[in-house]
Amino acid sequence: MIPHDYHMHTRFSPDSNAAMPDMCAAAVARGIPEIGFTEHYDLHPDEDPRDWLDLERWAEELERCRREFAGRLIIRAGIEIGEPHLFAREAGEMLARYPFDYALGSLHWVGSGNVFMTGYFERTPEEAFGSYFEELERMTRTGDFHILSHLDVPVRTAFGIYGSYDPLPFEALIRPVLRNCIDRGIALEINAGTLRRSAAVLTPGLPILEWYAEMGGLHLTLGSDAHRPEHVGSGLDAALAAARTAGLRCLTRFEQGRGQLIPMP
Repeated sequence: MIPHDYHMHTRFSPDSNAAMPDMCAAAVARGIPEIGFTEHYDLHPDEDPRDWLDLERWAEELERCRREFAGRLIIRAGIEIGEPHLFAREAGEMLARYPFDYALGSLHWVGSGNVFMTGYFERTPEEAFGSYFEELERMTRTGDFHILSHLDVPVRTAFGIYGSYDPLPFEALIRPVLRNCIDRGIALEINAGTLRRSAAVLTPGLPILEWYAEMGGLHLTLGSDAHRPEHVGSGLDAALAAARTAGLRCLTRFEQGRGQLIPMP
């Protein structure tokens, strides 16, 4: 059983056309008992579109879905905040506007470079990934959020440019990120979205999960990063298998900003 899918987008994100009830129905059909909607909230000055989320309309739709799927599906209110350490005031104001269950923290921009654009990788892998992980360390050390999303997400674009990806050369940069998460109680997401791309890897994958377990990490969440109903829950069986292989035994469920450890099925 897949216990939850905590990373999903709908038409309230600029990169999805999915209807929220259709995503809920897909979760029920796949036997997933708990989901969380995490629309993008991006404020980087070069983001296009910037500040897209219509919170009031989204909240109305979420409450309608909670009523429609009551008894069949637990629906959490989440949000994916881009660069929360750089936009702390705005992020705090957004989180105060609605009783969110959790916030994902995501790093999509390093300075003026977007890690989903090929231009960011017009340099060596050491420079591109090194700059990313250094910024991610700052984000996890100072940002205010509950879950670190897709830790090594640059691989989505980088794999097609460099032809390979190995986190081992970046271990010295990644371990401080994991340490920040452990020390600050930030859960680590295993994101399965990159399995649907050419890189075909979890973010993070087994080596990083093993480091996390070795360092004493406990808090994990699962996310398909679905933007369409057919991707709800996709790859989360592989995410669970990787977590078990790494020696991790619990997941974390969130309600009203509080995380609770639950046994991994």
